[in-house]
Amino acid sequence: MSFTAEVKDELSRVEAPTRAAELAQLSALVRICGTLSFHGSGRYSIRVATETGAVARTVIKLTHKLFDLETSLTVRRSVLHKTRNYLIEMPVQEGLDADLVRMGILTPGRGLTPGVPAALVSSPEARAAYVRGAFMAGGFIADPRGEFHLEIAVTGEDYAADLARLVGALGASARLNRRRGAFAIYLKSYDDVSALLRAMGARRMARFVEVARAKKSVKNDVNRRVNAEMANQARSTGAAAEQLELIERAERLLGFPSLPPALRDFCRARRAHPELSLAALGEMLDPPASKSAMYHRFLRLQALVDEAEGSAEKDERP
Repeated sequence: MSFTAEVKDELSRVEAPTRAAELAQLSALVRICGTLSFHGSGRYSIRVATETGAVARTVIKLTHKLFDLETSLTVRRSVLHKTRNYLIEMPVQEGLDADLVRMGILTPGRGLTPGVPAALVSSPEARAAYVRGAFMAGGFIADPRGEFHLEIAVTGEDYAADLARLVGALGASARLNRRRGAFAIYLKSYDDVSALLRAMGARRMARFVEVARAKKSVKNDVNRRVNAEMANQARSTGAAAEQLELIERAERLLGFPSLPPALRDFCRARRAHPELSLAALGEMLDPPASKSAMYHRFLRLQALVDEAEGSAEKDERP
């Protein structure tokens, strides 16, 4: 089962606290998953299609609980995609037009309602239920072990804008994106995804997202530390190679016996331990020397070698 299906399954088990909230949830489900057909004056039928069993169960449960409507369910298996398709039909029948008005699908005298009816989502419970229904009908959420991404696909710009505002009212910041004639309300941050899951009632899956984020944080921290250590090691290796090359030049031009004792100790220690950093190298000396002291010894040796090479160049001139 995909992560999206798991979230929808949990949402299908959330009980709306009021009848108004149940109506709001059913309205979103029918609006996004349904197809409305007109059969003459005041005569309509609805077909609700979904690939998610949890969505089909919720539509049928709420329809029978809130309205005395005749419904039929057809289940078909797609051979190509190896998935089930659920088709719920509400045929032409008495009272369906009035029930569609109550659901906010139709506006008397105007046809299909362009946005989300304000009266339908006037309470916090109804707003949460409406967004819950919208996600169940057209939502997708990526597995948080990979990325944080949640979206709800809908049609109609007014409707999409109203739904994005509802998501914002639940404490999550949503963006709107046009996609081939449709619209996607999407969230990309952990905080927004987690907040919306909790607001919709998917508390168990919200905890899963939180655990995934904690694991990501630990993994990213380890990776940063490893990368930093590798970078430090690479710098240390490059510095050690430069120091060894300088020591070779010092031995050739000056000879170790002529060097001050501190510089001789530095040269011997570096040759014996080319893999160590300056700080670690200094700790091996007797008495120990700080990283700063070791670096200054390197600079002193560099100055002596440069001076010797300068003198050699003067001697070679005619």
